[in-house]
Amino acid sequence: MNFLFEESNILESPYEAFLFDAKNSLFPIKAHLHYFMEIIFMLRGTAIINCNKEEYLLEPGDLILFHPNTIHSIFSVSREPLKYDVLKFDINSININSSYTPKLSIIFRCAEGNMDAPVFFSSDNFKDFALDNLMNCCIKEINNKDYGYDIKIQTLIASLLIEILRIWRKHGFDTNNIAVIDDDSDSLHSLLQYIDEHSHESIKVEDLAEKCHMSYSYFAKKFHEMYGQSCKDYIEFIRLSKVKDLLLFTKFDLNYISQETGFADCSHLIRTFKKSIGITPKQFRLQHIKKNN
Repeated sequence: MNFLFEESNILESPYEAFLFDAKNSLFPIKAHLHYFMEIIFMLRGTAIINCNKEEYLLEPGDLILFHPNTIHSIFSVSREPLKYDVLKFDINSININSSYTPKLSIIFRCAEGNMDAPVFFSSDNFKDFALDNLMNCCIKEINNKDYGYDIKIQTLIASLLIEILRIWRKHGFDTNNIAVIDDDSDSLHSLLQYIDEHSHESIKVEDLAEKCHMSYSYFAKKFHEMYGQSCKDYIEFIRLSKVKDLLLFTKFDLNYISQETGFADCSHLIRTFKKSIGITPKQFRLQHIKKNN
C-alpha cells in the first residue's frame, strides 16, 4: 500500500539538517507529508516543487517552507543533479518566545493557508541575511552534536523563522492578532494519518467526525477552517496524489490504480482526475514521460 506519511521519531530526533545531492540519492522525491516542518534551500539546479495544489520553480538561492502535514514532491527540470540544503524540525520544540509574542508554533500554525504568508521565497528575500551560512551551521551542529548543540540549533532555527515572519509582516501578515489554537486542532491533525492509511477504502465524513468526538456540522466547520477545503475534497486530494505517484513511478494500468486508491472504478478515476487536473491520467503519464526523456 502506498502511504504518503513519512515516519519520523521527533521525540528522539526533533531536528535534522543535511545536504541533499540528487546525484547520490534516490530521486525524484515522491509526494509525501510529515508531522514536522521542513525548509529547503536550493543550491544547484532548477526544481519543480509541488506543494499541496500549488507548483513552484526553485532556482539557486530560493527557499521553500513546508508546513506540517503539507503534501509535497520534488522534481528536476535541469540537466545537472539537484543539490539543496534540508532542515527538518518539530516546531513545537522551538521554545524561544518573548513576553509580547505567542510561541512560534502558534504563529506558524495560524500562517498556514494565509495569502500574506507565502511558503516560497526568492533569493531576493534574503539578500541581507546570511542564509547559506545559517544552513551550513545547522548541518554542522547536527553532524557534530557538540555540547549544547540542541540549544544552538534552536537558536539558529528561531533566527530563520523570525526572518521569515518579518518578510510575512511586510506582506501584510498580522502577527499581533494571532488567534488562540484550540484543542480540536490536534485531533484533526492526527486524523490526517488515518485518512492516508485508509484512503483506498470507503471513508465517510460522518464516521471521521465520530472518531474526533464531534458533531458532523462542527467537524465540517473546523476541518474547513484548518485546511481551507472540505473533508470530502481533502480525501479526494489524497487519493489523486497517490494516483499521480502511481502514474509517474509505476506501469500499473488504470484499473489497478483505481482499486488501490479508493475510486469506485476506472471511469470514476478518469472523471475525477480530469476534473481536478485538467487532463486525463493517460495524458498526465505521457507528458511526464516526455519531460524526463
